[in-house]
Amino acid sequence: MSLRRVLSTFCASAVALAFAATTAAASSGSAGSAPAASKGPVVIMKTSMGEIRIELNKEKAPVSVENFLAYVNQKFYDGTIFHRVIAGFMIQGGGFGTDGAKKAAGAPIKNEAASGLKNVRGSIAMARTADPNSATCQFFINVADNPGLDYPGRDGAGYAVFGQVIAGMDVVDKIKAVPTGQKYGMGDVPLTNVVIESVRVVE
Repeated sequence: MSLRRVLSTFCASAVALAFAATTAAASSGSAGSAPAASKGPVVIMKTSMGEIRIELNKEKAPVSVENFLAYVNQKFYDGTIFHRVIAGFMIQGGGFGTDGAKKAAGAPIKNEAASGLKNVRGSIAMARTADPNSATCQFFINVADNPGLDYPGRDGAGYAVFGQVIAGMDVVDKIKAVPTGQKYGMGDVPLTNVVIESVRVVE
């Protein structure tokens, strides 16, 4: 796998190193720790392949949760796609429309990867560039335990988890299995769009 084909549209090298560490840990039988109990709120992400229910951890990751909910409340994610899917690693979305055009995002936020939350299967985390404090609208859902992404990671920062899928992992697993390839000038893109139809707060 090329170092330019992992996790972020904008910068891949740091994530590729983390992915390598994750793979090594998995092959040695290492598994991520269970995430701390979340404190809500809960959102439902309706996709073209089904619904995913996610509980956000406002107590452990207040900045990331506030940022995510700001996009949710603006209906920013409606009509976006999962634009990067790597089976055995993660599914990433939130930044591109169904035509492959990048959406204009807000200001970047502080990296909260040191919160103690882990990149375990089903966790949702902020995608970013090589700059630890560059996350905006894009997120990813881990489809496996990825300890190489946890703080401090290979770059001394890690990737900030801010919630956990509490229902709909079967949908996540369907998404991770879709055929991918080169599309919209990027790699690992679903050949048939997987659309985020809406994200709404339900609790």
